[in-house]
Amino acid sequence: MSGHAHDHGHGHAHAHHHGHAHAPASFDRAFAIGIALNLAFVVAEGLAGLWNGSVALLADAGHNLSDVLGLVVAWGGAALARRAPTKRFTYGFKASTILAALLNALLLLVALGAIVLAAVQRLGDAPVVPGLVVSAVAGVGIFVNAATAWLFARGRHGDVNIRAAYLHMASDAMVSAGVVVAGLAMWWTGMGWIDPLVSLGIAALIFWQTWGLLRETVEMSLAAVPRGIDYDGVAGALAALPGVERVHDLHIWPMSTTEPVLTAHLVMPGGAPGDAFLDAARATLRQRFGIGHATLQVERGTCDDGGC
Repeated sequence: MSGHAHDHGHGHAHAHHHGHAHAPASFDRAFAIGIALNLAFVVAEGLAGLWNGSVALLADAGHNLSDVLGLVVAWGGAALARRAPTKRFTYGFKASTILAALLNALLLLVALGAIVLAAVQRLGDAPVVPGLVVSAVAGVGIFVNAATAWLFARGRHGDVNIRAAYLHMASDAMVSAGVVVAGLAMWWTGMGWIDPLVSLGIAALIFWQTWGLLRETVEMSLAAVPRGIDYDGVAGALAALPGVERVHDLHIWPMSTTEPVLTAHLVMPGGAPGDAFLDAARATLRQRFGIGHATLQVERGTCDDGGC
């Protein structure tokens, strides 16, 4: 971990710290296997849905396609995080993960509209679909999703991207379980309307997940304070550092979907206290708030000049 401080004639000091967070290279194989498994299942489930006239299978296939896109975005973010910054892109290409996630959410909403339209049209005149076939195909989905979740299980505690992939796949295993139940219900009762009704339920779940993703990625695109970081808590922690009279011009925004950035001015009448203080400030931001990239400017003056 590196940092530096230097004094200027006008009484300022700056501390810079660059943190790099990305998925470990060892997860590249897990991403590749997970994407291949889910993509193969999406194709098989989609064809089975078309062949058997099951909107529920098509809806679940669309949901599993979101898994593929999500894994691709997470893998792409991990790869981009390893690329070195350039003179043109001084932060590197990490912000492209935000754009990719935003595009992902928009595409999912378009696909969701098609699923809902097909399901509503089927509700009025729902054909009877082979329930056992629906259950069998969705049962394979339980295995695929659970197996993919297992690939990321060992890294879910130390990396936010890996944990998100794990939770997404684990929850989708439960969605496939719901389709299994619907297929058995149709086989038992012969009621075809269960199929489009279940597809609407799956669509509601996709919408709930996608809407949250869309809101968060729009916020990130607008450089909002990342969710999970308490702005007032950060300001209070900086103000509580020894020698700090007050904090102003505090800005926190996402460099990527996983790495927040901070800049702040610290008013310290005693002047820049040295590297030990800067190291302690960085450690506080990293350990308490997960902020690994911070730029701090120390000012000797008070706020009488209107700079606060």
